[in-house]
Amino acid sequence: MKALVFGGSGKIGSAVAWDLAKDKDVKAIGITGRRKNALEETKRWIGSEKIIPHVLDVNDRDAAIKLMKQYDVGCIAMPDRRTSYRMVHFAIEAGLNIVDMLEEYHRRPDAYETEGLEFPEGMTLDGYGDWLHETAIKNGVTFVDGMGFAPGLSNVTVGEAIRTMDTAESAIARVGGIPAKEYAQKHPLRYMITWAFEHVLREYMIKLKVIKDGKVIEVPATGDRETFQFNKFGKNEELQCAVTPGMPSFIFSRPELKEFAEKTVRWPGHWPGVDTLRECGLLDIEPHDFKGTKIVPRELLLSLITPRLQPFEGETDVCVMYNTTTGVRNGKKVKIEHFMWDKADEVNGISSMMRVTGYPVAITAKLLMEGLIEEKGIVPPEDCIKGKVYDRFMEELIKRNIDILEVSE
Repeated sequence: MKALVFGGSGKIGSAVAWDLAKDKDVKAIGITGRRKNALEETKRWIGSEKIIPHVLDVNDRDAAIKLMKQYDVGCIAMPDRRTSYRMVHFAIEAGLNIVDMLEEYHRRPDAYETEGLEFPEGMTLDGYGDWLHETAIKNGVTFVDGMGFAPGLSNVTVGEAIRTMDTAESAIARVGGIPAKEYAQKHPLRYMITWAFEHVLREYMIKLKVIKDGKVIEVPATGDRETFQFNKFGKNEELQCAVTPGMPSFIFSRPELKEFAEKTVRWPGHWPGVDTLRECGLLDIEPHDFKGTKIVPRELLLSLITPRLQPFEGETDVCVMYNTTTGVRNGKKVKIEHFMWDKADEVNGISSMMRVTGYPVAITAKLLMEGLIEEKGIVPPEDCIKGKVYDRFMEELIKRNIDILEVSE
């Protein structure tokens, strides 16, 4: 078995490669990136001769497809929609099964802040998603789309809860990566960067779809806020969450729901800070004239705030999940909740976000290589991690000390 990780020198991509390298059945793990030095550094950190660095220009279609044909599965950990879609497109052409962690459902890419996403001339954005799906089926490709933490673990757990019910009525996923409590006050917004912060800000500014009263509606991000008490795993913490575009596949895969939303979890104080930045225009992407120079407000903010949001030496993160799914089973109302409070692996220097995003990708890639996921085309996690595959997936999480608690009532 041979796996190829695109973006393998990044934090999440390196976690995927690190996990795959521990598997005795995986004989080679290719990692791609722009800089040879960064790839070699990742190989040294992983400490395995299975790791094969590949310097790759994402614009070079022929080189990408040639490389893909040498591997059994691809894992896409690219930082933006442009490069992620490009690798997806090439992989489908190459006939390579793939797992992608972008929070997109590629059948219906949203039209907001597309990050340079390109699609064939004469094709609509919606048409492009359908074309990718149909071409993948034609080429015998399985494309597991949106696998990681959120989307990913959130999709899998909520999807399983729905399957146990005769009728599902509502599903609310609350998920997020935050600094460990003792470090939150040391950073602006009580936040710490654990993955591409540019993409986080995009999620705060676009519109997204939710299901309300049985109807799909479009709403602004960061609304419909909740304050809740997380009291599992020995914790008793007050947290807050707001809607973001993290699990859009459910709009298409579970249209029977009367209520659905994905919400991002943060420490109290974060969302009012985001409101202030937005009200001041600092999250805008339209150029602003400043003394004769055009400045993009969000780019200026990123240059100022990014160094202040980086973890200081010894600081770690936490990933939180609290999902609520309700419905009817055997004529009775039922509520199923899933809880997770995951901490960083300080021994190996792996953040919680790397763990709960990268490891599910690696597990899914292994399931693909073993032929346990058989659906073709674009398949969201909630539609392919089911039955015995779900049981195996959860067993693999436990082996990695990712503990998800299910509570039914």
